[in-house]
Amino acid sequence: MIKKILIIGGNGFLGYNLAKFLTKSDFKITLLCRRKNKNFKKLSKVNYIFCDITNLTKLKKKVKENYNFVINLSGNISHSNKKQTLKVHYEGLKNLLNVVSKKKIDLFIQTGSSLEYGKSNNAQKEKNICKPNSIYGKIKLKASRLLIKDRRFSKYIILRPYQIFGPYQKFDRLIPFVIKNSLKGKNFNCSAGIQIRDFLFVDDFTLLIKKILKCKNIKSGIYNVGSGKPIVVKTVIKIINKSIGKGIPIFGSASMRKDESKYLFPDISKVKKTFKWSPRIDLLKGIKKTILFYKSSMLLRH
Repeated sequence: MIKKILIIGGNGFLGYNLAKFLTKSDFKITLLCRRKNKNFKKLSKVNYIFCDITNLTKLKKKVKENYNFVINLSGNISHSNKKQTLKVHYEGLKNLLNVVSKKKIDLFIQTGSSLEYGKSNNAQKEKNICKPNSIYGKIKLKASRLLIKDRRFSKYIILRPYQIFGPYQKFDRLIPFVIKNSLKGKNFNCSAGIQIRDFLFVDDFTLLIKKILKCKNIKSGIYNVGSGKPIVVKTVIKIINKSIGKGIPIFGSASMRKDESKYLFPDISKVKKTFKWSPRIDLLKGIKKTILFYKSSMLLRH
């Protein structure tokens, strides 16, 4: 019997990449999107629902089927707009849970955030006490706790991704930002780049989701998702810039956010052991794939 999946945020970076990947497998996929996105080609063999999850009335009318899996990849990242972040990531999730709890759901997958942990000088583990210091981190933690306390779902997975990158990502994210400006031969502002981060290519993230969907006897829990290989941000910028051979990063010309942590990288031993998953694409290969995508993409013209 073909399993049915509802992906929330289907026209976003993660949602679109996941849907493209899963169309090659034996799933019936429905994407719930806030609106059409002209930058993304409509996927064949995929159903579309256009609805804003912050509108409970419309959500109830639009989501009628039963699904085996619901994967919530919705929401934009805002570090300053508390009202909008709360509306999308908490109220939106609350509405979604109220609607799909009336369906026969085998598993609910929620994307949390690495920012739920707060500041730390070491690799962050799932058992760490969460003390988020940013608006976004606090609201994502509140959303995670909402799902954990919701007894209407027998099984849930909360993924806390770190710096996922790849095709179709917006240019306000680090790697696409550097690629765009380097390809255009521009001088561009960036911080001193002293932050230590963990970068994971999006194809490894989508592979993990598939492994979770195929997993038998799954147990509810929280899982960090990253490469397990922390690296200094300045090094990443230099790798991209050198690969392209144009543009000049002006280090130190932009400031770090006040709530930004210098160290942000995960311990991924739990997710590797539980789902028998390991990242396959290293940083350099992932960067080359991403550069190639943006070189040939219409997105660079905007």
